[in-house]
Amino acid sequence: MTASVQAVARSGTHTFTKTREASIRLIRGLGVEGDAHNGVTVQHLSRVARDPTQPNLRQVHLIHAELHAELERQGFAVKPGDMGENITTQGIDLLNLPAGTRLIIGDHAVVEVTGLRNPCRQLDELLPGLMAAVLERDAKGNLVRKAGIMGVVVTGGTVSPGDIVRAVLPCAPHRALAVV
Repeated sequence: MTASVQAVARSGTHTFTKTREASIRLIRGLGVEGDAHNGVTVQHLSRVARDPTQPNLRQVHLIHAELHAELERQGFAVKPGDMGENITTQGIDLLNLPAGTRLIIGDHAVVEVTGLRNPCRQLDELLPGLMAAVLERDAKGNLVRKAGIMGVVVTGGTVSPGDIVRAVLPCAPHRALAVV
């Protein structure tokens, strides 16, 4: 299966959910044009409160559509943008990409994967029990966060549903994704 973009979304304010759009524009070094998390330094409100000078490693939030399908089977009606993601993909195992992977999206845009999104209690405000549904334990008892990945824009461009997504892995040794 070829990986592709299923939906794109943004919000100009710090709302939890984002509005689906026909396309979004990624801006090198900043993120999604018109999105509240656009910026060189961290824009996530709790992180700004701790240290507003931190680099913004969370310019773009991606979630795999397969998570939406999994959640639907558990009784959660979640649509693209509901959990704050900018780009919903299908056909690519986002959670198992190594840090530093470059996602080439469409003809021009490139997003470098920085890490995992750490799910927060706002998920339960959207739908009670949703936070627990995006967390699980692996066979070794390690916590698995399934609420998507974060990245920075390396090359800007317009991203639209239907765009192809290609992953270019970094040189070995690979580093597993950690929360950013």
